[in-house]
Amino acid sequence: MASKGATTTTTGDEPHQQKLSPSGLPIHKIPGSYGVPFFSPLRDRLDYFYLQGADEFFRSRVARHGGATVLRLNMPPGPLISGDPRVVALLDARSFRALLDDSLVDKSGTLDGTYVPSLGLFSGHRPLAFLDSGDPRHAKLKRVALRLAAARMRHVAPAFSTAFSAMFADVEAAMVDTAGAGVEFNKYNMRHMLDFTCVALFGGAPPSKVIGDGDDGGAAAKKALKWLVFQVHPIASKIGIKPWPLEDLLLHTFRLPEFLVRRDYADLTAYFAGVAAGVLDEEAENSDDNSAIITRDELLHNLIFMAIFNAYGGFKIFLPSLVMYLARAGPELHAKLAAEVRATVISGEVAITTIAAVDKMPLVKSVVWEALRMSPPVAFQYGRARRDTVIESHDAAYEVKKGEMLFGYQPMATRDERVFDRAGEFVADRFVVVSGADGDGERRRRRMMEHVVWSNGAENGEAAEGNKQCPGKDMVVAVGRLMVAEMFRRYDTFTATVEENPLEPVVTFTSLTKAAAVAGHGGGEEA
Repeated sequence: MASKGATTTTTGDEPHQQKLSPSGLPIHKIPGSYGVPFFSPLRDRLDYFYLQGADEFFRSRVARHGGATVLRLNMPPGPLISGDPRVVALLDARSFRALLDDSLVDKSGTLDGTYVPSLGLFSGHRPLAFLDSGDPRHAKLKRVALRLAAARMRHVAPAFSTAFSAMFADVEAAMVDTAGAGVEFNKYNMRHMLDFTCVALFGGAPPSKVIGDGDDGGAAAKKALKWLVFQVHPIASKIGIKPWPLEDLLLHTFRLPEFLVRRDYADLTAYFAGVAAGVLDEEAENSDDNSAIITRDELLHNLIFMAIFNAYGGFKIFLPSLVMYLARAGPELHAKLAAEVRATVISGEVAITTIAAVDKMPLVKSVVWEALRMSPPVAFQYGRARRDTVIESHDAAYEVKKGEMLFGYQPMATRDERVFDRAGEFVADRFVVVSGADGDGERRRRRMMEHVVWSNGAENGEAAEGNKQCPGKDMVVAVGRLMVAEMFRRYDTFTATVEENPLEPVVTFTSLTKAAAVAGHGGGEEA
């Protein structure tokens, strides 16, 4: 770390030496306080989940401290689940980047913030996402994840085409049954994206066929969702329990007993042991003489976590957000997207929309990046300072001590008005480079991409064994592009209502106007 400088000012007859950061910013004491133990974290939890909501929770505290975007505050869940709710919050694009520096922060056990789910939920193993980049096991597991993502990339488009067709066939049928009352997208996304995720990553039969669909067509997805809830319930809210004081008592005060999800996880484990057998045979190491050896059982439960928590959980949140922004943008954007998609994917010449095809669609690509900027699937980042250091925001710097928990609220960092024009708006063509303009378009886009950090790294960065960037980053972006392309290959436009919730928006389709005979989907009528 560069040495700090100093400048001397004079107040009356007494000189005062102001410490400066390596880049010359004045070093201030971090504003904010943690208040009274137990009671203040409890009040902050209620503010965060129910009385203010996450966005206002952070905005109000920034305003309370004169616009400072590096603050001391308490983060949920607090008592009685979290042993220590105290964090240093980084709430602007510049300070947030400290959380992406693996040499600066230790991310061992920090995935969910100030608490760690019981390892019993993972059959006693600690998944890759909970390991620091310096852990020897991290490199071995990350290597498997990277190889798997690269090897299966060519299966993503066919698997997504199958899932999309099935999902929207169900949506259209439901819209007929409800006689225009509206159909919730999230319910069908939850079921079909689990099938897509497993087929894309491992091949074989989808979980809905192996585990069973149940009477309402979603038994496998419900088991996966139940397992996810048991992991994240201390930091989730508004998931159907009313009134909210009862929800707070049940979800945020005590850990749900893991035995209640044991049978569901056993069913999921049996499924993945079968479909992932090829990966396990190739990648697992059989000896357990060395602590860094990855056994077949450990790898199996890591693959389950990668598939359900990382991939499926991400799609479950991201795709409704993407559709929400498309719905709000309206028919003008829809027409532009439809024209771009159909000019690239010519009717009748291809059976599916390919990843190579969507890579030639600049507006589609921009829409996906903008949705990831506005609503990153994971809103939080945590990490413990490895050493005493200085964190810089735009206008000031702050000293952080070794071992302090750093926390970043990503929507504030990615909507930073010092980085993005109209930062709080969804601008569909923000990342489109106009060819033949002033020559600076690509440079401007690269600078913006450095602050699109949903993947625990810059969008123009690369996941590697030695960093914490998401190994499935490229797959997530590809799925977003395929979603937009398939939507406007199949439909001219659509309308939907949106109910915003903390975890994911609930999108309800109210109309779907089919394209006129595009790529064999038929068309002309409104569902």
